[in-house]
Amino acid sequence: MGSLPVLMQMADGTFGYRRGIAPMLWVLVALCVVELVVVHLLLAIWVPRAALLVSILTLVGMGWLIRMILSFDGRPVRIEGDCLVLQVGTLRRVTVPLAAVAGVRLRGWSGEEVKRRSTLNLALVAWPNVAVDLAAPLPGRRGIVTIVHRLDDPHGFAAALRRLGHGA
Repeated sequence: MGSLPVLMQMADGTFGYRRGIAPMLWVLVALCVVELVVVHLLLAIWVPRAALLVSILTLVGMGWLIRMILSFDGRPVRIEGDCLVLQVGTLRRVTVPLAAVAGVRLRGWSGEEVKRRSTLNLALVAWPNVAVDLAAPLPGRRGIVTIVHRLDDPHGFAAALRRLGHGA
């Protein structure tokens, strides 16, 4: 039963990332709640108007974060025709032609490589478990040559790209 979702993901060319990224973001939401209560109480004592403004801003930020986390299921990484669509909820989306994929790695990168300007980190607060190397930099100022992500099924993702003749 544990392998059924993986087979379904591979069949329709979509790959989720919620299980790898969302838990850490929910911890961030919980910390925001604690911060909201503590800061509101302290500011309410000293500057009541500021307490209201800061609380509203914090609630708006928390709402945005929760909405982004909930968007993970509806916006999976997918292989669509001759393109690879890498995204992380409503936050970021990158479309790469499959012909531009030079390779896929499931290990073998350092923290320095993940932090490089030429690496796009879609894993957010989690450590990536898949790296997509590109044959040429993506258009733009950063010159992205590697995209890292935290997928729920990195092996299925790599196998799907290899079946299509990409990501050797």
